[in-house]
Amino acid sequence: MLKLLQKSYLGKVKMIYIDPPYNTGNDFIYPDDFSESLQTYLEYTGQADAEGRKFSTNTEASGRFHSNWMNMMYPRLYLARNLLSDHGVVFVSIDDHEADNLHKVCNDVFGEENFVAQLVWEKGRKNDAKLFSIGHEYIVVYARSLAGLRERNTIWREQKPGAQELWDEYERLRSKRGGDHARIEADLQTWFTGLPANHPSRKLARYRRVDVYGPWRDRDISWPGGEGPSYDVLHPATGQPCKVPDAGWRFSNPEEMQRQIQAGLVQFRADHTEPPFRKAHLRPIPEELAEDGDAPDEDSSDEDLGTSVRGSYFYKQSQVAVKYLRSIMGKKVFDNPKDHEELLRLIKYVTRPDDDGIVLDFFAGSGSTAEAVLHANLQTKRHLKFILVQLPEPCNPKERSGKAAIEEGLATIADICEERVRRVIKKLNQEDAGKLPLDGKQKQDRGFRVFKLAESNFLAWNADIPQGDVATLEKQLEMHVDHVRHGRTAEDRLYELLLKSGFPLTTPVETLTIRDKTVYSIAEGAMLICLDEGLTLEVMRAMAARKPSRVVCLDEGFAANDQLKANAVQTFKDKSVFFQTV
Repeated sequence: MLKLLQKSYLGKVKMIYIDPPYNTGNDFIYPDDFSESLQTYLEYTGQADAEGRKFSTNTEASGRFHSNWMNMMYPRLYLARNLLSDHGVVFVSIDDHEADNLHKVCNDVFGEENFVAQLVWEKGRKNDAKLFSIGHEYIVVYARSLAGLRERNTIWREQKPGAQELWDEYERLRSKRGGDHARIEADLQTWFTGLPANHPSRKLARYRRVDVYGPWRDRDISWPGGEGPSYDVLHPATGQPCKVPDAGWRFSNPEEMQRQIQAGLVQFRADHTEPPFRKAHLRPIPEELAEDGDAPDEDSSDEDLGTSVRGSYFYKQSQVAVKYLRSIMGKKVFDNPKDHEELLRLIKYVTRPDDDGIVLDFFAGSGSTAEAVLHANLQTKRHLKFILVQLPEPCNPKERSGKAAIEEGLATIADICEERVRRVIKKLNQEDAGKLPLDGKQKQDRGFRVFKLAESNFLAWNADIPQGDVATLEKQLEMHVDHVRHGRTAEDRLYELLLKSGFPLTTPVETLTIRDKTVYSIAEGAMLICLDEGLTLEVMRAMAARKPSRVVCLDEGFAANDQLKANAVQTFKDKSVFFQTV
């Protein structure tokens, strides 16, 4: 499937998250020939006989223990890299068994210089452990181009809990007190004191001071790590040089210090005997996000409210996601789903408010990534899209979750994923019912399309016929008199042609009737596709009159009328329209 997406989605994916199958050694198989069953694959690779008896197990001592997994991952990551935008990022969940090998594969595919971080996700301890309780997993992060992110001065931040509530209270007080910062500060202190002990805004009580930019807290002005520059900074009241911090000034030169002072981001003390300190606003202004003369992040916005950089360690019990999915599906139909709330945090962390890119997951499982994208759009009013890829892996009736899924009519993992997305969308739409769109915007479009991987709708010409093999050549020619596979719908053919023509699967398609023929108008008329038979010159002229850039018709639509086809070619040529038959 990733190969099919290459032309239409090359360089268009903002973020990839995958949770690939972990290599436990228990018959790890992920065949790329989807027409083969697992048993067929085992027989083919010499791991089992015709009765299903395995000759050996995939133990860690076996040479294929790691190579099988790496051979599965490498081509997928290679194709995924092509889909990432210049500023895209990939996240890969993994455990200890293959963490080292994953780094090696990613270093080869993305480049060692594009490694960003390895996050540690602690999910809870296991009481049955004999030596150490290993309850963590990793998320390995690589950029398509880390240098490109740095050139853009990209800054990733996430909003602190309680920041929005604090800002809302400040806005209320400002409308009441106007520009009287002292009274706003006093009211804010009273508000902080009256908050419940567990209120998230209480942890932001340091933002108790107020200036023209809103609430702020003090921040160290010394050089990180020590041995910073030393120069004179005159106190505005005494006119004397302020004491230099022991570690040196935070800013590398006096010019940058003066820029920060003029921007109102340096707070002097009563006199020059103590160093001043920096201000850190709840809603940073551009100068705060661009210290030492760097240009502000071109993606930064006034929505950077009470933000902080994420650490590389976080805790979230795995059972939270299990219980949540059970509430959505009614039963436990899937083991070990990923936590959509944690994926939501990652999506919001690396995408910006004006970012309407694509999030891809090609080990979709239960569909947690799709739900994360849907909630990200709801919370941030964005229009992110998701692409999920999942093999139709049969649910195991011998497992409790698999049995429950089959009882619900969900025969495969792909069925579970699809049904979950439907139920989540239905729930969100029900919650939206009766609500008026904010800011005059239309309600979000939460529709999605489901495609199944299959052979091409059009029989391919075999170019490897041995010279002199007349019988095979005649058979090939006979087959291509009618080279369109039977049993396929017009929609099947349409979307294959869209992908091959470089159009995304979400491209708007309008169905027209031109001279009694069905014609599909792609991307507001940029391309016209007619898959009907019995074409006429009048149909060709009518399509050409619409001045598309490209027209595609079935070859059999001309019923072997070479003169009609030649006239059609000339008609489109006169209108400077590219014409093609398939």
